[in-house]
Amino acid sequence: MTISDSASRGEREDLSGPVVVGGLAAIGVEIVRTMILPDERSLIAARLREMADAEEVDLIVTTGGTGFAPRDITPEATREVIEREAPGLAELMRQESLKITPLAALSRSVCGIRHRTLIVNLPGSPRGARENLGAITRLLPHAISLLRG
Repeated sequence: MTISDSASRGEREDLSGPVVVGGLAAIGVEIVRTMILPDERSLIAARLREMADAEEVDLIVTTGGTGFAPRDITPEATREVIEREAPGLAELMRQESLKITPLAALSRSVCGIRHRTLIVNLPGSPRGARENLGAITRLLPHAISLLRG
């Protein structure tokens, strides 16, 4: 799920979404759906709820809207939806990213659980999305297995 006003309006190409899809496919994750949404909190929260409540997906990954810009509200929309936070995943992403760039300290990414679905926020830049996803990919299969019971 790419969160971007300009990409949702077709004004710029979504570059981070395909990076995330490629990274997930490389570890054997079946991609069920992709979408591009504007930075609208209620819309993001509604889509996260819809997907998690349908219990058709084990993992929802967002990219974008995690920075300091006024319209960066993905973490707030995610917190509105999740039932339990998974702070260790977000901390690990920031920790690993800090080894590459000090700008990682500006990430407000959130990870959490709704029902049996893990929701992960990634940065909106292709490089940031790739690096942050790479930091947690080895943990995702086990996390999903635990959620499945």
